[in-house]
Amino acid sequence: MSNNSRILYSTNEETDYVRKKLIEFNSKQVPNGIYEEINLCLKDDKGEVIAGLNSAICWNWMEIDILWVDDNYRSQGYGKRLLEEAEEVARAKKCTFIKLNTFSFQAPEFYKKYGYKVIATIEDAPLGNRHYYYKKDLNYE
Repeated sequence: MSNNSRILYSTNEETDYVRKKLIEFNSKQVPNGIYEEINLCLKDDKGEVIAGLNSAICWNWMEIDILWVDDNYRSQGYGKRLLEEAEEVARAKKCTFIKLNTFSFQAPEFYKKYGYKVIATIEDAPLGNRHYYYKKDLNYE
């Protein structure tokens, strides 16, 4: 690397490139590994997105990155439907667990209600709040 190298903000394309390169590296370290994005959404009668879930299958688990429900549609079971569908997809892909994170001002109680257990907490992230990390082992019957 030359002394002229500079750190810059990445474009979307550069961000995707870096992600793909890490996935490529990881695949060499753990053979038969998979990485697959699983993104779900719910739409209203007009075709507008009212809720969504973004996740990825990484080797033997699903990692939920985002679960969002529009303010006008909260407390109507949409988050539950997305979470249950993600769990079904994870089971179909032979995942053994799901992990995710949320903040104290988001939905920590929501995840507890559906069997997710806190595995770590960071205090003051952001200041005055908590950042929770959850895991749910998937049972196969």
